[in-house]
Parts: sequence; structure tokens; C-alpha cells
Amino acid sequence: MVTPTMPAATIAERVGWAGSPSLFRAKVAEVRPDYAVPDPADRLVHPPGFQVQCDLWFPHEDLPLGDDQSAAPPVLVMTSINSGFIQARMLPSRTTPDLLGGMWSLILQAGAVPHRLTWDNETGIGRGKLTDPAAAFAGTLGTEIKLLKARDPESKGGVERMNRFFRTRFMPGRVFISPDDFNTQLAGWLPTANARMSRSRRGRPHELVTADRAAMRGLPPVAPEVMFRNSVRLPRDYYVRAFSNDYSVDPTMIGRLVDVTASLDTVTVHHDGVLIAEHRRRWARQLTVTDPAHVTRAADCGPSSRPNTAEGHRLLQSSSWRRWRTTTNCSASTPPSTRPSTGESLRHRSSWRSHHDRAKRWRERGRIADRVLRPRPARTPHQ
Repeated sequence: MVTPTMPAATIAERVGWAGSPSLFRAKVAEVRPDYAVPDPADRLVHPPGFQVQCDLWFPHEDLPLGDDQSAAPPVLVMTSINSGFIQARMLPSRTTPDLLGGMWSLILQAGAVPHRLTWDNETGIGRGKLTDPAAAFAGTLGTEIKLLKARDPESKGGVERMNRFFRTRFMPGRVFISPDDFNTQLAGWLPTANARMSRSRRGRPHELVTADRAAMRGLPPVAPEVMFRNSVRLPRDYYVRAFSNDYSVDPTMIGRLVDVTASLDTVTVHHDGVLIAEHRRRWARQLTVTDPAHVTRAADCGPSSRPNTAEGHRLLQSSSWRRWRTTTNCSASTPPSTRPSTGESLRHRSSWRSHHDRAKRWRERGRIADRVLRPRPARTPHQ
């Protein structure tokens, strides 16, 4: 048989079979193995420091995430194949920043970089081709991320066995109150797991890992980019979104570009390199996380502290007023104590016109303040 995988219906058509199709399929199934192409499998050799297999394991029971929500977040498992040493950590999600952040945190614990990190077709790492952040991560570390073909469990059997080991040896009889509690209990149990005797390796993983890591590369001089980043203009409700949750920001930054950064533990917001908000990252979803200090600051910058409408419009015509607002804490909150002289105002206006970029910023902030101070039409009762 030249083509051993040819469908039985095609073979029946080629030979002119006119009988029962099911009978013909049964006969072909009997003789097909005799014509199958040999598919040999070589023994895999894992030299020290060469390969670390990575996989995600999901607990079979949900655990509390806080805010009346529960789920089974992924657990990143990394197994050094030569020594059998296990590392693991629960992650908030299986997105690319969290997967890369989890790998980097475990590599930092190990203090060494293997020559190859093996993954199956995980969406956050890549399907057939590495994602751009994963490729940049591998390039910074000077390692290779190997994506396995589909239906190839033999290539990462070491980490698959560790997943079963977690289900049978770590999970039974344990109660978790939060993801942090899960990671704490897991970190306390892993030394026991790595002290087990491995008959195939003729040693214990925590003893064999020294020679394994000695053959690995050192940590890179520059840390790889593993965090979630986004730049947005802060809206009037002074909240930014990261991983389906909204986090409050200092309301004095309303209308300005802010940089949102999220790691595995914290969410931070910066403006021109200055930290303006920091929150502990929440594992639950669709939450609104508010810092009470931001609410108090918003009340101080509210309508009660703004000037009257006529005075506000008059001051907005002055370039010195726009220049003053760039140095204040509350945009369009209080007018300057004294109005500048005519000569000073002309000098400011001349400087403002001579610098196009600065004028563009002032006009933009002026429009924001104009929307805030625009007089509202008087409301009349409906006749």
C-alpha cells in the first residue's frame, strides 16, 4: 500500500467495491497496520542544565479569591529534567504578562537560566510561533523557548508526572483561604517534595540540582520585560483598568497621560516617572478598587473649590493663568492671588507663541478647564 493512511471510502471507490461500506471499512482496518510506516522513538537524553519543562496545572477544587468570588487559578510548574527539581507558583491568570512574570520569578529563585524552556501550545506563550513578548523574554535571557507539537506528551512527560504528583500528594486534606495562602503552603511543601528519592536518577532532586544549575547560564544583566503596561489619558472618574479591574488614581492627574503597570502582586500608576497611585493587585474580577485618599482629594478639587464662572472665564484668557495651572495640584481649582501686569502678560503670550509644543499642551489643558468651568444654562420648570 503506497498510501497507508488513505480513507477506506477512497480505497473502495478505487477498487470498485459495490458491497457493504461498513464491511469494507472493517477489512481495511484489519490490514492497515501491516502497511503502516515505522515511527521509531529515540531515547531522550537530558544533560545537566539543558532543559526545564514548563506547564500549567489547575487545582481540581476552587479556592476563595476574595470579594465573594472563587475560582481555580493556574499554577505554573517548572521541572528541571536532569535533577527532577520542582518549582511552582500560582498565577492570577494565564495571560502573557503573568506567564512571563511567573517564569521570571522562579528563574530568579533558581539563580540560573536553563538552555531551553519547553512549553506546549499555550496561548500566552505561542501556538506554532512564539508571541512577541515571549520571544523578547527568551532573547533577554539568552535561552530558547521550545514549542512542542500537538499530541506529543512524551516530550514533556517529566512535568506532566509532577502535575499528577501535586494532585495526589499536595492537595488532599488541605484548605486554602486565598491564593496567597495557597502559595505559602505550596512553598512550605516543595522542599519535602524535592527531598524524595528518585530511583531512576539515583539521588534526591535537592542534592542533584546543584550540578544541574552549575551547567546553566547566569542571570542576565538586564531584567526582561514581564509586566503589563498601558498608557491612557486619565478620565474624569480618575480610574484606570488593569486585568478587568478598575483602580483609582490621584484625581489631580485628570486629563493627563498616565502609565499603568501591573505585576503579579501590585498595580502602579506613574506620570512622567513619578508614582501617583499604587494598589495591591486583586485576583477577583470586575472590581472597583478605591484608595480613600483619592476620594478625599477629589472632594478637595470638586465644584465647591472652583472659582465663580465669570471669573474663571476671564482668567482662562490669560496665558499666565494657564501657566499657573501647570504647577498646581488641582486643575482649575483656585485662581492666582494676583493678576499679572500687562507687560508680564505680553511677555508670557510672546513666549507661549514662540514654543509650539508648549502652546499645544496649554491649549489642551485650557479646553479641559473650559469644559469644567463652562456655565450651565439655567433650568426652568416645565410648564
